[in-house]
Amino acid sequence: MTTPAENGRKDAQPAMHTPAVVSPDAWEAARQKLLVKEKAQTRARDALAAERRRMPWMAVTKDYVFEGPAGKVSLADLFDGRHQLIVYRAFYEPGVFGWPEQACRGCSMVADQVAHVAHLNARDTTLVFVSRAPQADIKRLRERMGWEMPWFTIIDSFDADFGVDEWHGTNVFYRDGDRVFRTYFVNNRGDEQMGSTWNYLDITPLGRQEVWEDSPEGYPQTPTYKWWNWHDSYVADAAPDKKWVEVSDAGEAAMRNKDADKK
Repeated sequence: MTTPAENGRKDAQPAMHTPAVVSPDAWEAARQKLLVKEKAQTRARDALAAERRRMPWMAVTKDYVFEGPAGKVSLADLFDGRHQLIVYRAFYEPGVFGWPEQACRGCSMVADQVAHVAHLNARDTTLVFVSRAPQADIKRLRERMGWEMPWFTIIDSFDADFGVDEWHGTNVFYRDGDRVFRTYFVNNRGDEQMGSTWNYLDITPLGRQEVWEDSPEGYPQTPTYKWWNWHDSYVADAAPDKKWVEVSDAGEAAMRNKDADKK
């Protein structure tokens, strides 16, 4: 028997009341029983996202200004030409533990989990981080930590006006021409799920924009899977890759046949 030190652990594992050890058949039966509840949760999550897409919007009437790498920009500028904007207020400013070398540990964990933003961009969505740290400190931190999402400095009342004057939170906006609307907000433990492309899209007013979604009439939707691409291969207005369409069609057909066999 190896010691805790030999296993690379500092302390001995406390006594645990672990589940029963069973046969492969019994294990699979338990997994299938749990899978029923997991699928129900997935359907409930999809239904919640559909309800979220029907939330009323709030017009943003105040002109907000941020400091960016190239100077001052407006809230509308943060969209970078797209219709949807997700703004995460990161807690990085004087007074934060670790300042100026570190941002808040929780916000830093969120930043570490952000998927490649090219996938969001391909769905007409921009993700940015904002905080009250000066751009010089943000630049140094991003480079050291390897974070690539755009990050701007709050220089007015944006954080206080949108529920994130302290701590952290995620706001979602939609741009229709020159008009900007607030469509959603989540904070506290609601931010835990943030990071993946799917979860970010699920909090936007347009959703994942795939044909299976329950969205209001007229919302943009494309065939499931077909828009997926390598993050360095997205091209604006490009048609889905023919080979990938064939592969994804075959995968969908196989899944449908598998589900049919279970009935």
